[in-house]
Amino acid sequence: MRRMAHDDDPKLHIPPTRRESLEDRKLLDRPTREETLQSESWRVLRITSEFVSGFDHLADVYPAVSIFGSARTVLSDRYYDLAVRTAELLGRAGFAIITGGGPGIMEAANKGARQAGALSIGCNIELPFEQEVNTFVDKAMTFRYFFVRKTMFVKYSEAFVTFPGGFGTLDELFGALVLIQTKKISDFPVILFGTEYWAGMIDWLRKRVLDANNITQEDVDNIHVVDEPEQVRDIVVAYHEKAVSDGSR
Repeated sequence: MRRMAHDDDPKLHIPPTRRESLEDRKLLDRPTREETLQSESWRVLRITSEFVSGFDHLADVYPAVSIFGSARTVLSDRYYDLAVRTAELLGRAGFAIITGGGPGIMEAANKGARQAGALSIGCNIELPFEQEVNTFVDKAMTFRYFFVRKTMFVKYSEAFVTFPGGFGTLDELFGALVLIQTKKISDFPVILFGTEYWAGMIDWLRKRVLDANNITQEDVDNIHVVDEPEQVRDIVVAYHEKAVSDGSR
């Protein structure tokens, strides 16, 4: 398996001012009378340029795994250490690690990648409150738009590993599951780390959503729930090796 080398000259997108960042809310807000077609057209061009920049920046990243989880996870939390270990094992197996570039679980995963000598990538997002890129990121980008950032996570990953988190983590998780369910992307491992944390949601999916015929058994079976970093590595490596042998990678 090929291991990515570090980017000797990583590009860091300099975030705009706080005022400019908040201006981007207008994309999803109801237009005001002052909004014009011209201003909306310029916004579309800015979105396009962000896609182009992301594709150019990450085009040579392969193979890679995206790791998600709460930005609020503290250093003393056991999931922090487990995320470090998981990313380190994946890195030693030849995978680059992609995170949202912020603190908490993201920092832990980037730290594990750094310890393994693997490429550590951070796809940061501009927010009304500051979220600095953590110090363990080697290749960094900052995005204005969540949907552009989410595209990068999906496009360049062999698997999603999801540690305990909140709305943002759930958004990434269910976004991937919808894309797999609707065949918009090739099936890839979606791994939930922490049975204790995720058990209630999985139980709800099986007893409520599946029983109501709103999803299929296959949809539920696509979700792996694990408690050990070695399990994550084994699932991802097995998937990658099969995909390579099948010619789909």
